[in-house]
Amino acid sequence: MSYHYRLDGGSLAISSPRTDQDTGTYQCLATNPLGTILSQKAKLQFAYIEDFETKTRSTVSVREGQGVVLLCGPPPHFGVPDISWRRLDGSPLPGKVKYSKSQAILEIPNFQQEDEGVYECIASNLRGRNLAKGQLIFYAPPEWEQKIQNTYLSIYDSLFWECKASGKPNPWYTWLKNGERLNPQERIQIENGTLIITMLNVSDSGIYQCAAENKYQIIYANAELRVLASAPDFSKNPIKKNSVVQVGGDIVIECKPNAFPRAAISWKRGMEILRQSKRVFILKDGSLKIHNVTRSDAGSYTCIATNQFGFAKNTGSLAVKERTVITVPPSKMDVTVGESIVLPCQVSHDPSTEVVFLWSFNGDVIDLKKGVAHFERIGGESVGDLMIRNIQLNHSGKYLCTVKTTLESLSAEADIIVRGPPGPPEDVRVEHISSTTSQLSWRPGSDNNSPIQIFSIQARTPFSVGWQAVSTVPEILNGKTYNATVVGLSPWVEYEFRVVAGNSIGIGEPSKPSEVLRTKASVPVMAPTNINGGGGSRSELVITWESIPEELQNGEEFGYIIMLRPVGSTTWTKERVPFVDSSRFVYRNESITPLSPFEVKVGVYNKKGEGALSTTSIVYSGEDEPQVAPRGTSVQSFSASEMEVSWNAIAWNRNTGRVLGYEVLYWTDDSKKSVIGKIRVSGNVTTKNITGLKANTVYFASVRAYNTAGTGPSSPPANGTTKKSPPSQPPANIAWKLTNSKLCLNWEHVKTMENESEVLGYKILYRQNRQSKTHILETNNTSAELLVPFEEDYLIEIRTVSDGGDGSSSEEIRIPKMSSLSSRGVSVIEPSIHFLSIVITIFYCFAIQPLI
Repeated sequence: MSYHYRLDGGSLAISSPRTDQDTGTYQCLATNPLGTILSQKAKLQFAYIEDFETKTRSTVSVREGQGVVLLCGPPPHFGVPDISWRRLDGSPLPGKVKYSKSQAILEIPNFQQEDEGVYECIASNLRGRNLAKGQLIFYAPPEWEQKIQNTYLSIYDSLFWECKASGKPNPWYTWLKNGERLNPQERIQIENGTLIITMLNVSDSGIYQCAAENKYQIIYANAELRVLASAPDFSKNPIKKNSVVQVGGDIVIECKPNAFPRAAISWKRGMEILRQSKRVFILKDGSLKIHNVTRSDAGSYTCIATNQFGFAKNTGSLAVKERTVITVPPSKMDVTVGESIVLPCQVSHDPSTEVVFLWSFNGDVIDLKKGVAHFERIGGESVGDLMIRNIQLNHSGKYLCTVKTTLESLSAEADIIVRGPPGPPEDVRVEHISSTTSQLSWRPGSDNNSPIQIFSIQARTPFSVGWQAVSTVPEILNGKTYNATVVGLSPWVEYEFRVVAGNSIGIGEPSKPSEVLRTKASVPVMAPTNINGGGGSRSELVITWESIPEELQNGEEFGYIIMLRPVGSTTWTKERVPFVDSSRFVYRNESITPLSPFEVKVGVYNKKGEGALSTTSIVYSGEDEPQVAPRGTSVQSFSASEMEVSWNAIAWNRNTGRVLGYEVLYWTDDSKKSVIGKIRVSGNVTTKNITGLKANTVYFASVRAYNTAGTGPSSPPANGTTKKSPPSQPPANIAWKLTNSKLCLNWEHVKTMENESEVLGYKILYRQNRQSKTHILETNNTSAELLVPFEEDYLIEIRTVSDGGDGSSSEEIRIPKMSSLSSRGVSVIEPSIHFLSIVITIFYCFAIQPLI
């Protein structure tokens, strides 16, 4: 090897390569004890640049998958020519071609074999035309279609290998063994990609390569041939140690030792040579087959394998068991939907054989382990009964019980018929509809294995609560009746109809609803009820009634007729109210005196005519507002946010107007420009508490009476001032002492701000927990004594009492129950963090026993 070549592992390094010395083709040879293999060829070339040639270009060749560009330089010309392209064989240009803006360049992306051919460029203008041609030829390097695979054969066997490759031009083939070219010999035949070697011997082992080559590339397919020669050996493929078969069955015991060449096989049963008979066979592969096995066939069996290199033997045992028999198979059943049934499946079997039960329904396995609804396996080891709870119509069909053991599979089948209420009728149609009737037709649905005995019709409207049964003609619809007339319908109402069927099992699901249709209109027959009224203004008669629901209006343009006359008169006044939703009418006439009685009737009408009138009711005309103002209005302040307004009642008569109650108005500005509150009280009440007020503020209040006609004049205003705000600071420095069930408390007096009410006393609130009742103790002092049974913890808080109301509460104090304290104890609660110092007070309650 030259000085500038160097091997680095499996790589070849070339120092200072030269064009004249190093250009060429290189291959790598790899060798180990099993053989030698050649790598793909690698070509080393040197890049260079020379002047462009001026002669005409030759044919353009391109590889598969590459693109190609054909340049068309325009001929000498005066002015821009028109350029077009075509293929000389008349076939269209590929749809994937691309052009430059002037069409002088044609680009064919992803060039394939179907794109080859002669292409012509035509350039023309007003002065003439010129042509240029170019041929594209498709070439492809070899590519494997079929490779050789590693092969292991016995001595004296024959080898057949074939490799195939595609390419253009078609590749030729060369075979190599361990890197050396393989030539035909007496035992070796080579034809293109086929290699045949007969009567193999160990020396034929090695690494073989099939090389496919054309002028563009060479590719290799590699495989190992191993020729084996050895005595029989059971270590990798021993005879099955324990084989099991049933009485009367067939059994095959395999004997497949590794042996090169293949071994001759013989069998022994115990110590006795086994000979072939009508029931006993030695198969071509050496396996032993016993037909129609009996109990006496149980025992040990030995396979003996022999070839020219030696012999070996291996032994297995055969156990014979009794057959499994289904003793209680499932039987045909006829049941009603909703029942629960048991399909039996019981077997007798060899005590040493485990049995498995499988159930299938109409060919699909029932997976009982997943807790399938309705199905449950019951019984013991030899019982595979299937319980079907609450059986449904879709459970009708074939049930198959399959019993499996390691040796066999047997099954028994039964048909189950489930009878149920009929399925929904179909194709419900409305043939004709009037104001109160409708003619229907339908087709029966499935009878679900029980004949249909009766049909019934149901209807639904926008005003009904669900579906309701309707009357029909004929009244009874037997199972052979498929049309009927529905009667008793309401006019001018949209109806849907459906049909249900029944049989001896029950009533089935309803049909789909019919199309929505409206009955014909008719004169309304339902008169309004609950005729009433009264109130309103002077010279008015207010009449009210209960409006007629839409389903009883019987047609379009529905309205109400009002009939009225003063009591004692013989002449009726008639008015129309053309609004379907009306339930109130006001009759106005200046001659009507207040609270005069009228006879009133209310009727109905629609486009078809006038309907019924209600019975007569007495209604009183409207009244005047109260004419006088209450007297004696006064205001008293109760706290910072509450005051009471009181007044004298009005003794009313026809002159003063009826009084139904009073209205209290209050405000803060004496000019009464802005009333901030208005409260009504009914009846003869003469006081009203007003809450939610501002502290230390002057409030004005006035009272006026009201009735159905409105409010009367207001009383002269009275005023009062709310109390100052309650103290904002809570009691602080709270200390407590607990002896037996006596709790002594002490705290610091709360000082108030200038705009706050003076402290008048204190409230002690105590309870066992936040959900229990709160007890309150009031005191004028800053100490208190509580007698409470401290069997539980107590929660205590203290708040101030003032004219302005209760002030802020102290933080909640938890007093532990007696069992968790010593007989005597003193505790001081620290003040809130906004105090500048902490004061600890030691005190003694009055009447407390001295400390021992």
